[in-house]
Amino acid sequence: MAGTGENPLNRAEQFIWLTARVLEQRRFAHHFLNGSADAVETALAAHLNEDGGYGHALEPDLRGPVSQPLHTAHALSVLDSIGRCSGIRVERICRFLTDVSTKEGALPALLPSQRGYPAAPFIPIVDDPPAELLATGPVVGLLHRNAVWHAWLFRATDFCWAAVDALQVSHPYEIEAAVAFLDGAPDRSRAEAAADRLGRLVREQRLAVLDPEQRAEYPVAAGYAPGEQHFPYDYARTPESLARRWFTDAEMELSLDHLAAGQQADGGWPVTWRQWAPGTALDGRPLVTLRALRTLRAHGRVLV
Repeated sequence: MAGTGENPLNRAEQFIWLTARVLEQRRFAHHFLNGSADAVETALAAHLNEDGGYGHALEPDLRGPVSQPLHTAHALSVLDSIGRCSGIRVERICRFLTDVSTKEGALPALLPSQRGYPAAPFIPIVDDPPAELLATGPVVGLLHRNAVWHAWLFRATDFCWAAVDALQVSHPYEIEAAVAFLDGAPDRSRAEAAADRLGRLVREQRLAVLDPEQRAEYPVAAGYAPGEQHFPYDYARTPESLARRWFTDAEMELSLDHLAAGQQADGGWPVTWRQWAPGTALDGRPLVTLRALRTLRAHGRVLV
C-alpha cells in the first residue's frame, strides 16, 4: 500500500511512483517495501542486449540501444544490490567486458558505437577511446566483492592498481571510482594503504565539502556544473567503506544532515550534474533519490 504520510520515505515513495521508470520502481519496492528481487531483474533485462552488455538508456545520459561499459556497470550495481551478482548472468557480462576492453585489458567510458545516438556532451565520443579508471574501477571492485573470478579480471585489476597509484591530481568522480575499486580489492592491506593516501589527497585538494554551510569556499571541478560538489557521503556510501575513515564523525554527520535536507517538496532529490535534455533529468532524479535513501539508511538514519 502506498504511503501517504509526511515522513521522508513516504514522500520519496510518492515521487518514485509518480516519476520513475519501471526499473527504479521495482528497485524501490525491493529495498523498502519487501518487493521481489525477481521483479527487479526482470525490469533490468529490458536493457540487456544480445552481446551481453546493456544499453537502452539504462545510464540516462547515454541514449539509444547500443551496449556501453557505463550501462553495463550500472546493471552490475543493480544486480549487486539485489544479491544476484553471480552465475551465468555475470559470466555473460564478463564476456562482453572482455570484448570491449582496450589493449590494457580495461574499459573505456564510451565506445564509438554511441556515435549517431544522443549522448551527454560532456562524455566525448572518440574512435579509439582510452581505458579509464572511471569506467573500470567500480566494475572490478564490485566483481571482486562478489567473489567473481574471470580471466578478464586479472589485467583489469592490474590496470586499476596502476591508475590508483598514479593519482596525484584528481576530481570527485574519479575518486569515487577509485574507492569503489579499493572497497572490493582482494589485497586488503594494499587497499587500505592506497585509500589512506587518497583520503589525504581529497582533503588537500578540497574534493569534499566538509562544512555544508561553507560550501561556497570549496572548488567546483573543471567541467562540472555550478554547485556540482561532493560531500563525505558521496565517497563513503556505507560505514564499511574505506572512505569513511577520511572523515571525522562530526564531518560525516554534517554531510548526512545536508543529504537529508536535500529532499525536495515533491519527495525526490535533485540532480546536481549538468543537464542537457529534459528526459535525462526526468530519468536521473529517481536514481539520485534511491541512492540518497539507501545512503541515509546505511548510515543509520531513520527514514520512517
